[in-house]
Amino acid sequence: MPQRPADARRAAADAVGSTPVDDTGAGGKGTKAGPGGSDPLVGELRRAGLLSLLVLHEVSAGPSYGNQLIDRVGELTGGVVAANPNTMYPLLRSLEAGGLLEGSWEHPERRSRRFYAITDTGRIERDRLAAELSPRLDSLAVAIERIRKEVLGQ
Repeated sequence: MPQRPADARRAAADAVGSTPVDDTGAGGKGTKAGPGGSDPLVGELRRAGLLSLLVLHEVSAGPSYGNQLIDRVGELTGGVVAANPNTMYPLLRSLEAGGLLEGSWEHPERRSRRFYAITDTGRIERDRLAAELSPRLDSLAVAIERIRKEVLGQ
């Protein structure tokens, strides 16, 4: 039975919104870059769903598997946002459980790579996250540009 829009929104919120997956790594230990061990530059963005947005964005271009997504996130962000298997695979399972992704085994008769494809609900959540995170990303870009001008004279 297809999900009603309200059910889909609740599933999306459960998957990435109100109960975000801890994407700081195993055991929830982040870097010691700031108070409480969180990265002050991207920590807030990660908690707001940046990694989920990046995954949904990448998967919207075509089915992908976990290690491929880890590499793509690292490449896209120049290593500023890093994911590891202890982060990525729980996130993928959560997104799949929330109906945002559909997973299928490369070789169904044996465990192999699991490819994830975005669902219609996932596209809606990707767009919502993009709109929500856009002002935060803009603020970060402005702050970095100010630093470049002031400190580096560029």
